[in-house]
Amino acid sequence: MLRASTMAPPLEVDVTTAAQQLREGALLLDVREPYEVAACAIPGSRHIPMRQIPASLPDLPQDRDILVLCHHGGRSLRVMQFLRANGFARVSNVAGGIDAWALQIDPALPRY
Repeated sequence: MLRASTMAPPLEVDVTTAAQQLREGALLLDVREPYEVAACAIPGSRHIPMRQIPASLPDLPQDRDILVLCHHGGRSLRVMQFLRANGFARVSNVAGGIDAWALQIDPALPRY
């Protein structure tokens, strides 16, 4: 379902919705630490550790949906709030993080 351009995206989406949005061109922003990404990662995601997000604001697109992901959804929720507070209107948190993704979308991903 296409969203009208005037509607803000939801604060949080489930992994099924996130997977669909990723197929439609959304950016999946993984804010986990490098050792976590080394353990498992979603192909096509962009990795920027949470602590590096403020310095990376100029490198993030404001013209496409951004889905923020971490291990379970706590860090990514804070990053989503930070991005929205800094002018990024098209940002949503991925509820359940990569753990939920591994359970519901890609069971081949290792869980940690």
